[in-house]
Amino acid sequence: MSDPAELPEPDRLSGAPHPRETARVIGQTQAEQTFLTAFTSGRLHHGWLLTGPRGTGKATLAWEIARFLLATPMAQDDGLFGAPPPPQDLHVDPDHPVARRMRALSEPGLFLLRRGGAGSTDTERDKALKEGRFSDTIRVDEIRKLHAFFGLSAADGGRRVVIVDSADEMTNQAANALLKMLEEPPARTTLLLLSHQPARLLPTIRSRCRTLRLAPVGPEDMAEALTQAGAEVAANDVAPLTTLAEGSVGAALRLLTLDGLALYREILKLLSGLPALDRAALLSLADSCAGKGKEPRLDLVLTLADQLAARLARTGVTGHPPLEILRGEGDMLTRLAPDPAAGRRWAEVSQKAGDRARHARAVNIDPAALITDLFLHLQQAA
Repeated sequence: MSDPAELPEPDRLSGAPHPRETARVIGQTQAEQTFLTAFTSGRLHHGWLLTGPRGTGKATLAWEIARFLLATPMAQDDGLFGAPPPPQDLHVDPDHPVARRMRALSEPGLFLLRRGGAGSTDTERDKALKEGRFSDTIRVDEIRKLHAFFGLSAADGGRRVVIVDSADEMTNQAANALLKMLEEPPARTTLLLLSHQPARLLPTIRSRCRTLRLAPVGPEDMAEALTQAGAEVAANDVAPLTTLAEGSVGAALRLLTLDGLALYREILKLLSGLPALDRAALLSLADSCAGKGKEPRLDLVLTLADQLAARLARTGVTGHPPLEILRGEGDMLTRLAPDPAAGRRWAEVSQKAGDRARHARAVNIDPAALITDLFLHLQQAA
């Protein structure tokens, strides 16, 4: 039988450690303190909704909370020395038995609810899971597994923890099944729901959870988080990487893996020539996204082009450019979006261009043709 911790995982970012393997969340002190205060006050809510932009540490915080809850004994007065002092933080020693079991996905007090393998039968799903082919959603049959988990005796310390990563991926049936558990939670159970878009969840799910919102991280925290993830980044690249990633550690890791700063510089140079468009440079960029295994680069080009167009729109509407990512970008943004009318034009054209690109991506249009079409449409805004 395969070790569950060695199988492909739908919630693992390529090139980065899994959140359960990360020692601590960085840059989210307020969220950590909010949970700790609720714990030490004796008013710990049974349902918590961890929200915020992708890559800001929601999953890492959920695993940190889970370790803390399962490794911290229920407070008891021994009648002689009184109850133990309240904990000062959520840290648990990595060598603690609970921490080791959680890394191995063998902790009996924890249930990880996430997407399973693709397929319509258990056999198909098991095979798909081993091959790294995952369902697009968390199905209701995954939720039903919680009944067996709740039927087991409570683990040491008397607590059980459920991590839902992510609640956005639940089908309607799955969401309604989970709602029933939130309405009548088992004793000494804490449910940690991760959501990148909480507005899309059932209002009744949101109302039965207490929200912990995580904020984008700054350059100093970004540098520390990337170091913790084992990434190497030059000191002078941290600030532009943080801005380009919009404070998301996950996005920054993706940018590092795909040399995103260099790619953004290439796109910036291409649009800097507008209203003229360097066809040779465009064809070179388009060709670099074509071919087997180039899908991640293609997706990143689409993301970065959309991001730059949004920065142009913001520049025109607000009258000033946002914080520069690369030197000279501010002058280019101001030249191409000098007034609100230009800003609105960029917003409209980039929306249409983005819609065309997403449609072309969905129907497997040739990547080189897709990129060429995208930039030709963006040219219209100039």
